[in-house]
Amino acid sequence: MEYTNGVKLSRHDLLNETNSSTAKTTNPGVQASAEQANAVVTSRMTLKVNGQIKELDLDLRTTLLDALRDHLHLTGTKKGCDHGQCGACTVIVNGRRINSCLTLAILQEGAEITTIEGLGTPGSLHPMQAAFIKHDGYQCGYCTSGQICSAVSVLAEIRDGIPSHVSRDLTAKPLLSAEEIRERMSGNICRCGAYPNIIDAMAEVAGSQT
Repeated sequence: MEYTNGVKLSRHDLLNETNSSTAKTTNPGVQASAEQANAVVTSRMTLKVNGQIKELDLDLRTTLLDALRDHLHLTGTKKGCDHGQCGACTVIVNGRRINSCLTLAILQEGAEITTIEGLGTPGSLHPMQAAFIKHDGYQCGYCTSGQICSAVSVLAEIRDGIPSHVSRDLTAKPLLSAEEIRERMSGNICRCGAYPNIIDAMAEVAGSQT
């Protein structure tokens, strides 16, 4: 099928265009509803990040990841898959690790949020940061901030007696083992394959804490 101006459309495309135009003409509420759905609704919110209070005006749909990176310019937290599958965006909230791409910023009001920038600085490294450097627990470095935040939390989970999928006795304190570390860190993907070095770094820090 061909229009007079030379544009070719299949019968299927023509029917779709006709139905769409008819819906907009006969039901103007359809277009109004679509515009309302895309409307930006902002709110004033307060986040406590790395011990500092930050006040932001954000779209209510803003994820914690985007708030940290785009609005607070804490770009150490990385956007990897943006679906909670790679762990690059891992931060620590109230002492527990979370994927910051899977939670809204407004839901974390009042929480203690710690990013890689809050763990240590170049002049005063966190022990886990120092261990990653010593054991070469990174290569390209993109996932490293999430790996370190997760690693710090994993050791805290083991100290607090929180079992994992591979814990053999759910009522006993988990053992610090390579198996436990691998299981607990499985949500943090390293495309460079530095996993053995990450385990070595975590084992060293765990040993120094006992």
